[in-house]
Formats: sequence, structure tokens, C-alpha cells
Amino acid sequence: MEQSFNSVFTALGSDTRLKMLKLLAEKEMHISELARVLEISVPVAAKHVKVLEKAELVERKIFGKSHVLSPNKSRILTAVDCFAPTKKIEVEKGATLLDALTNVASVEVKQKGEREMIVSTDGDEGFYLYEINGQLGNTAVRKYKLEDDITVEWKKLEPITKIKLDIHVKK
Repeated sequence: MEQSFNSVFTALGSDTRLKMLKLLAEKEMHISELARVLEISVPVAAKHVKVLEKAELVERKIFGKSHVLSPNKSRILTAVDCFAPTKKIEVEKGATLLDALTNVASVEVKQKGEREMIVSTDGDEGFYLYEINGQLGNTAVRKYKLEDDITVEWKKLEPITKIKLDIHVKK
């Protein structure tokens, strides 16, 4: 796993590759188009793309002789997850997920309609969800009973830009 993330951060360590990812976030492109926009040769662009592919930061779709590249956004976000601290705790069988969470953080819970939601963790306001052993939780943290050892990932829903609109109104 560490080796995998090393390749990601190595790939992100180049201004040219960062520019490539930014361009690909705007639209899918051919290597030759990336080279033209960045004003570099196609062979140099291809070498940079190979580094991005090795780190699984871009995906290549092949249509006949055309190779179209797009960013692997989930891989980029997963790389950031590696900085989350891991806290090991022990609880009694039957304790709730909320009990476990309050052992390591201060949380604020609010009722939103029929759902109970965590709206703050250690003073960091926002909306949170959890995954248990990689699966999205669907039970309120106050009701989720712990019966076996599990790994919980506590995730804040961050406002990640999905699309930007540059709107001009005709006069």
C-alpha cells in the first residue's frame, strides 16, 4: 500500500503532470493534444502519461488507433485518505458506534427530519458518514451495535467541485 501511494506522490511531484491532470479534469484528451497544449513534444508527454498511468491517476480508453486519457478521480481522492490517523480503541460487546466514536472525539449529533446526523467532530462542522469494513453504513450511529471487531472509516462530506459553470448572461 505504501509503495502504491509513493508512486502517486511521485507522479504529483511534477508541474507538467499536475498541468496534465488539470487539463484532463476539463476534458478527455489525446496525448498529442496534451503535448500541443503544454508545448512539449509527444514523446515527452507520453513519458509523463506513463508515470501517471503507473500511479493509476489516469485511465486510457482505446478506440482503434486513438488513445484518449481521463483522470482517475477516485484514485486521487483515495491517496488523500492515507493521511487520516488510525485510532485503536476497545469497547464492550453491544456498545454503539456512537459510544466508540465518543471515546476518541467529541461529536455533536442533531436530528434532521427523521434522520440523526453527526454535524460536528472535534469542533469541525460538516456532515459525516461512516463505512464499516469498506461498506457504507446505513444505521444511525446511536443504534449500530458493535458485536465483532471492525474497521470504521469516519468521513466528512467535503464540498468537492464536480463541475464548474462559467455563466455569462447576454445583455
